[in-house]
Parts: sequence; structure tokens; C-alpha cells
Amino acid sequence: MALEEVIHARGHEHISADHASTFEVTTDDYLTPAGDCILAICADRAPADFDPAFVEACRDPEATITMTIAADGYEETVTGRGDPDLEFASERSAVGRTSEYVDDRTVMLEAAFAAEGFDRDLVDALADGAEATIRLAVSSVRDDSRPE
Repeated sequence: MALEEVIHARGHEHISADHASTFEVTTDDYLTPAGDCILAICADRAPADFDPAFVEACRDPEATITMTIAADGYEETVTGRGDPDLEFASERSAVGRTSEYVDDRTVMLEAAFAAEGFDRDLVDALADGAEATIRLAVSSVRDDSRPE
């Protein structure tokens, strides 16, 4: 069984999703053109708000973490992995990374792609200010209920 966290946010005119190694969803209510990894702003939740069971599951090095963002009829899913060092302490933003770098904002490592890999129709909808639903899910091979 996968555990899931849902974030509601919205797009902004400066969303470009051009970053090559990260993607981000932030609680900030503004965005400058320099924020080229940001997919959505005004998020109603941040990693520090996530359920402790979800956080613990993400700390399993065998965990698979997926983030799905949907806006204006478009949807994209990216998959990465968990890590024991994930903190989920940020009260501001959730960041997915293609690397193995961890800070208090990191919610997944070794993501299959970064902001630049997201569907351009989805990015255009977000740049037009569309409402977005972001679903973070975690599953692990340990979730299988196999007899010992």
C-alpha cells in the first residue's frame, strides 16, 4: 500500500520549468524569472506538514517516490527514490532532485527528470496560472505482505 500526500497550489506567469536538475513546489506567493525549477506556488502544504508515517516510508533506501502534478487537464508523473537522510523539515518548499543531494527541502532523489522534462502543455497551463494538484506517493518493496 502506498502512502500519499496531496498539495494544492497554482501556477504563475514566470513558470518556465527550464531547470536541468531539480523541480520545486513552493508555499511562496510570488515567483521571479530566476525560479526556473519552480512548477507551482502558493502551495497549501510543505514537507514539514507531512504525516510522520509518510516521512518514515520515504527514508527507506528501497522506497520509490512518485510525484504527479495535474493542472488544466494535463498531468505528468516523475519517479525517484527515498533515502535515510531525507529530512522533510522545510516549511517553505518541496524539491525533487535528479542528484543525490539532500537538504531540508528534498522530497526525492535520483528523479527520472527535472523541471525541463515536464510536459510543455502542462508547463504552459501552469504559466497561465492554472490551479494544480500535486500528489506525492511512496511505496516500498517492504510494502508487499509476503510470508516470512
